[in-house]
Amino acid sequence: MENQFELLYSKLKIEMQKQTLELTNNIMEKIDEKIKPVLEENKKLRNELVKLEKKVEYMERDKKLNNIIIYGMKEEEESTLELFTKVKECFLQELEINVEEWEINKIHRIGNIQKSGKQRPVLLSFVSVWKKREIMENKKKLKNIYIAEDYSKETLEKRKALQPQLIEERKKGNFAIIKYDKLIVKRNTIKEKRKRQTPTPPETDAQPRKQKTLNTLSNKRINAFDKMKGRSLSFTGNLDAEEQ
Repeated sequence: MENQFELLYSKLKIEMQKQTLELTNNIMEKIDEKIKPVLEENKKLRNELVKLEKKVEYMERDKKLNNIIIYGMKEEEESTLELFTKVKECFLQELEINVEEWEINKIHRIGNIQKSGKQRPVLLSFVSVWKKREIMENKKKLKNIYIAEDYSKETLEKRKALQPQLIEERKKGNFAIIKYDKLIVKRNTIKEKRKRQTPTPPETDAQPRKQKTLNTLSNKRINAFDKMKGRSLSFTGNLDAEEQ
C-alpha cells in the first residue's frame, strides 16, 4: 500500500513539474512576444540617437570651421572695433596679410573678465575659410601671440589624450600629426629599409685589394729591371770578349 502511495506521489510530482515547466515556457514566450517589439523599437531609437549625435558633431564642426582662437593679445581695447583694429594691424605688420571688415563674421573675447587681469583669448570668425587658411599657413611668423583652431571641449580632450602617442611615434622617426581628433601616422620606410640591409662583409685577406695591386705592379717593375740589368751585363761581356 505504501509503495502505491509513493508511486502515485512520484507521478504527481513529475506531472506537476511538467505542467510548471510548460506554464513557465508559455509565460516566457508571451513575455518575449510583448518585449520583442519594445526591443526593436529601442534598437531603432539608439540608431537614431547615434545619427543625431553625428549630425550635431558635424554641425558643431562646420560652425567652427572658419574660426580661429588668438592667445596672448593684450586686453586693452574698450570696444569690438578697437579689438578688430588691433588684430588687423597685427596681421598686417607680422604676416603681411590684410583683413577687411567685410571678411569678418564676428570677433570677441571668450569668457568673463578675470579679476586677476589674465588676458582672455579672442575668437575670430571669418566669412570665408580661404582667409582663415591664409592666416593659419603663416601663423609661425607671429611673435607675441599664438593662433589655434577652434575645437569643441570633447575634441580638445581627445587631442590631449593623443599627445603621448604622437610623441612616441615621432621618437620612432615616423611622420605623425593630429588632424582634428584623429592621429595620422606615416611610417618611415627609408629608415626601415636601411635596417633591413645587411652591411657588406669586409675582405678576409691579409692585404686589401688596392695594396695587392700596388705590390703586383712593384714586383713587375723589379722583374723588368732585373731583366734589363741581365741584358746589360750580357752585352758588356760580349764587348769585352771582342776587344780581347
